[in-house]
Amino acid sequence: MTDTPSILPKDDEEPQAQPAPPMALNINHQYIKDLSFEVPGGAAIFQLMQGAAPTISIDIDTQANRLQQDQPIYEVTLTTKIEAKLPAATQDGTAGRTLFIAELSYAAIATLVAAPDAMVEPMLMVEVPRFIFPFVRAIICDVTRDGGFPPIVLQPIDFVALWQSKRNSFAQAAGHA
Repeated sequence: MTDTPSILPKDDEEPQAQPAPPMALNINHQYIKDLSFEVPGGAAIFQLMQGAAPTISIDIDTQANRLQQDQPIYEVTLTTKIEAKLPAATQDGTAGRTLFIAELSYAAIATLVAAPDAMVEPMLMVEVPRFIFPFVRAIICDVTRDGGFPPIVLQPIDFVALWQSKRNSFAQAAGHA
């Protein structure tokens, strides 16, 4: 007989409870949900923009929707709209004409494993967008370049601030209702 301890429980011992599975975020799939690139002025716009630096506006939003009621599977969409216009300080009457409009909705299907309720919203509205943002950035860069314009390279986004701003807007709207 040896003095080596046994790893098997003895008959009179109760089995110990298994630890809870660790929290995880799985990206199951990601895809372009919608993509649009428009040059409203056609070919004439390229002559108008000679030497003029355009004014660029960028709007970014996130949305999350549960796909199955009984499963923690969500679709998270990062929507980007970029509009480039001629600057307001032109003397030929072309001020403010739209050069191009690029719109992209890029989505990911994500599963949250063992996520506490308090972590679901930040995981969906911050972590998933942070994960898919580089893909959005590359697509926008390529589509603006392929559209005949200098590429738009999106700078990193503070998704925590975006999420908090969105929450504050909803809270204010609910307070005024």
